[in-house]
Amino acid sequence: MRRDVFTDDHEAFRALARDFIAHEVVPHYAAWEEAGRLPRALFEQLGALGLLSTAVPEEYGGAGLADYRYNVVLQEESARALVTLGTVRTQLDVVLPYFLAYADRDQRERWFPGLASGKLLTAIAMTEPGTGSDLAGIRTTAVRDGDTYVLNGAKTFITGGLLADLVIVVARTSSDPDNRRAGLTLLVVEDGMPGFARGRVLHKMGIRVQDTVELAFDDVRVPVANRLGEEGAAFGYLGRNLPQERMTVAVGSVAQARAALDTTVAYVKEREAFGRTVASFQNTKFELAAVAAETEAAQAMLDRAVLDLVAGELSGPDAAKVKLFCTEMQARAVDRCLQLFGGYGYMLEYPIARLYADARVTRIYAGTSEVMKVIIAKSLGL
Repeated sequence: MRRDVFTDDHEAFRALARDFIAHEVVPHYAAWEEAGRLPRALFEQLGALGLLSTAVPEEYGGAGLADYRYNVVLQEESARALVTLGTVRTQLDVVLPYFLAYADRDQRERWFPGLASGKLLTAIAMTEPGTGSDLAGIRTTAVRDGDTYVLNGAKTFITGGLLADLVIVVARTSSDPDNRRAGLTLLVVEDGMPGFARGRVLHKMGIRVQDTVELAFDDVRVPVANRLGEEGAAFGYLGRNLPQERMTVAVGSVAQARAALDTTVAYVKEREAFGRTVASFQNTKFELAAVAAETEAAQAMLDRAVLDLVAGELSGPDAAKVKLFCTEMQARAVDRCLQLFGGYGYMLEYPIARLYADARVTRIYAGTSEVMKVIIAKSLGL
């Protein structure tokens, strides 16, 4: 169906991204999956082409375009090529917005050139063992001592934490028994700070090219100059960025569902069973027609939300609806597509197996489907 989301500038950016992914990512992707991480050099290549810096102000080496649609294009082109650039997506869609919104002039001068060029890699450390989606339950502490904070605690499921030069840590700087959300602060921990340690690299069932680690902080002295925004205001900051974070998951879900459909259509036209192509069976036609219809419905919903996000009008409940619908649709679509591959669909040499494994987490991270339903229900007055 016709889409009216993108301009000619976005399409020019798409052509650049498509060419780069085809020549610099696809040939090496299997090796990166085996290594369990993207190489640092990839970020610098992306930075040199301007693919990481559209939102960074021009004075720091960016394009100064605060337009989320460029991020959407990069995700769509990755999915189209049957690859996942998970840590790139996290840096652009989840971490960078905090720097753009809350970094002061000194912090911008220190960090923005490296963020634009791809020489500084980032992560954000929210989740803790035992907290999950309950950010108000964060136990990592930061105690003010002169011009530093003394940081102690542990984080888990941290995307990109293995190579990150800058980690935004959500820590508790004060407690209020009557308001669990108060007293959270964002501190930027830099690689090499004494007491900052990377723990286990966690082995996942999907998105294996995206490193996920545990982080530990033992009396790490973080300068007050590394605080993002105001002390105690982090819960509000996190809430304001959640719509975009959830949209990012939804964008990937729809793009990957479409990729699953495309690769399955190509497969069933070639694969034969009982002396005829799998595509010729009525069940195949019905299954793929249903997937195509659901994917288009999700795309239309998503495109409307992308435009609302760019206009600054996307509400938390609407973002929750989009994430819920798109990720649940992805699960159904990829499952139906894999079934048409038969036994080969279970083999990792076929992209559909990777798409299936990668899809499972989208209903969990950035807020589970159950949390999305709670948000939606509240918007209904329930």
